[in-house]
Amino acid sequence: MLSVRSTRRKFGTALATLISGIGVAGGARAIAAGNPQAGSIEKLGEDGKPGKASSFIMPIVRHNGVIYVAGQGAHDDRPSSQWDIESHTHTVIEKVKNLVEHGGSTMDNVVQLSVFLAKIEDYDGMNKVFKTYFPSGGPARTTVAVAALPGNSLVEINCIAAVTHR
Repeated sequence: MLSVRSTRRKFGTALATLISGIGVAGGARAIAAGNPQAGSIEKLGEDGKPGKASSFIMPIVRHNGVIYVAGQGAHDDRPSSQWDIESHTHTVIEKVKNLVEHGGSTMDNVVQLSVFLAKIEDYDGMNKVFKTYFPSGGPARTTVAVAALPGNSLVEINCIAAVTHR
């Protein structure tokens, strides 16, 4: 009985690998031909145009009617005594909004946001600004405090949005 299970498992693994490889190869050929199709993954730059293959992180990834926006921070070069959560949140949400729009959607179609705060004490200040961008009710959201964020940012946000146009 053990050998039958082992054979079935090997067959299932081989079949899954084959099917997965065919799907990935087909999508890659369509993108290379400049003809993205349903099911393909489009990696886009900040301007919404195809990103460079050499880019380490793509700010926008579009797949099956959904866009994924990479984490955005404020990257503040001012002395830390001049940082405030309201200006950082405004800067970050504007960056996210720009990427969402370049990806083919609007802030009304953001379905999920993840918010990372350098200090949980900034929660109320972040929320104050956040509410101005989502006056009709916001998306599903997770907010957590982390030890530190890159670029001296007090907040970092990433999101997922439904594509409404291209």
